[in-house]
Amino acid sequence: MGTAIMVTSGKGGTGKTSLTAGVASCLAALGRRVLCIDTDIGLRDLDLALGLSDRAVMDFSDVMAYRCSLLGAAVEQPEIRGLYLLTAPLGTEALDRERFRAVVDEAKEVFDFVFMDSPAGLGDGFQLAIAAADRAVVVSAVDPAALRDAQRTVAELHSLPQLHLVMNRVQPKLISQLRTSIDNAMDTAGLPLLGVVPEDPAVTLATAAGVPLVLSAHKGAAPAYLNIAKRLLGQRVPLLRIR
Repeated sequence: MGTAIMVTSGKGGTGKTSLTAGVASCLAALGRRVLCIDTDIGLRDLDLALGLSDRAVMDFSDVMAYRCSLLGAAVEQPEIRGLYLLTAPLGTEALDRERFRAVVDEAKEVFDFVFMDSPAGLGDGFQLAIAAADRAVVVSAVDPAALRDAQRTVAELHSLPQLHLVMNRVQPKLISQLRTSIDNAMDTAGLPLLGVVPEDPAVTLATAAGVPLVLSAHKGAAPAYLNIAKRLLGQRVPLLRIR
């Protein structure tokens, strides 16, 4: 039985989708079967970060409505074996949470990890993901607004037994200017730290090129994603030192 992980954030711009794609890609490269589900209904873009732009014909609403099987709708990344995407519908209609959870439960029978990239905020996509999640990863930047919104998001995740924080898009100079630290950020969000990812322009360049970052980079955010993937597998890995 696999694990369903909800990846969420309190506000947009934290790099949540890139992080989802990066960590999922690393887990697949380490030999696990991984399904990424985009739950950002109407505004889906996880396909871009996975290098699968517009390849998905069916979405998870088709699986929920029995118009297509799960494996028939999921699209495999051609260069990273074992990495799949189940995209979100373009429409904004309300969807049944129990049926969505049944789809995720089915996926957990086939995949080692199911990552649900939920939209920022507390809307329909967030509610779908939380209904099906076993645990959650909250992604935040170090600025006060992002951390405050992360706190609000954590308050909505009380039903989940395991929550972790990832500090993303970290700039050492910014931390110094804000007179804060990663420890302070952890205290503010109230969560244990799963990883620290530096600000890296290669993330944007890889998405624009339609290539998963881990296939095109070996420094910056890429090794940070790999470290997080290893921690999810239970390995003890030191935090990436950001210079």
